[in-house]
Amino acid sequence: MSDKLKVGILGGTGMVGQRFISLLENHPWFEVTTIAASPRSAGKTYAEAVGDRWKMTTPMPEAVKDIIVMNVNEVEKVAAEVDFVFSAVDMTKEEIKKIEEDYAKTETPVVSNNSAHRWTPDVPMVVPEINPDHMNVIEFQKKRLGTTRGFVAVKPNCSIQSYAPVLTAWKEFEPVEVVATTYQAISGAGKTFKDWPEMVENIIPYIGGEEEKSEMEPLRIWGKIEDGVIKPADGPVITCQCIRVPVLNGHTAAVFVKFNKKPTKEQLIEKLRAFRGVPQELELPSAPKQFIQYLEEDNRPQVQLDVDYENGMGVSVGRIREDKVYDFKFVGLSHNTVRGAAGGAVLCAELLKAQGYITKK
Repeated sequence: MSDKLKVGILGGTGMVGQRFISLLENHPWFEVTTIAASPRSAGKTYAEAVGDRWKMTTPMPEAVKDIIVMNVNEVEKVAAEVDFVFSAVDMTKEEIKKIEEDYAKTETPVVSNNSAHRWTPDVPMVVPEINPDHMNVIEFQKKRLGTTRGFVAVKPNCSIQSYAPVLTAWKEFEPVEVVATTYQAISGAGKTFKDWPEMVENIIPYIGGEEEKSEMEPLRIWGKIEDGVIKPADGPVITCQCIRVPVLNGHTAAVFVKFNKKPTKEQLIEKLRAFRGVPQELELPSAPKQFIQYLEEDNRPQVQLDVDYENGMGVSVGRIREDKVYDFKFVGLSHNTVRGAAGGAVLCAELLKAQGYITKK
């Protein structure tokens, strides 16, 4: 029997579920042993359930093709098979909240890609390089749920990954105002160009709910645990526009920043290149060695050249320059379904294992 932790993927047939499965192939700590999805997929092999809807560029891993898909609603049955689960279910927000807590109450840790629990006060929402200490709120959550090892942890929205880490690296200069416009890939909506032909040569200046998430979620990440809940930070003030663009993978952000303590361009670049977090110190399997790279060329970062930096787990930054209205502006790029979705959740699970929250049952 493998020493690896047994992992279940809830919602394993969708795009993010597929990304989890492809990222976990040959993972040193985790092994996908169970896949659960909607009742219509249950009872089929994973290969049959996905059919011609495999959306990854790499082939479906052989190890999962013959796994019989379980019904995600049969919580006790699925939970009995695994040490913990990743959640990528496609349901209403209220249904997701309930089913993730139902799994947690079976003493099964849930690491979720979904947004349903991002504002539940005792659920940690973590970018492991930025706020690993927020996992400490799990002890309070377990008391509420009445569990000893079951809990829910989440990762934040994909849109903020290209600028929240950058602003974190610049914290000592005290950013006070931020204007960000994100140019977001279609895979963020779970689509390819085959599914969404109207996106070819098109831009849609609206992504439902995205601007609110992009403005508010960084403040929760920068918050502090007080009285058993996470209290969001008061600032900086962030205002965003989120635009869907004809790109398959990669969210780009154009960002303007005003500081309380104005730095030099050289200081900003130095802080980005030096920025490290707990994942780098612990050498977690999915952690990028260099979390943020700064590119000197005027025409970088580019999706085609830079989206897969550090296997899609790093952030690329370029074009830092002084601004006439704000202090500085820059362009950031991150991979929205790797760092921004499944990869970010896998890194959270690695951190939780390292911290002792995820163990064998």
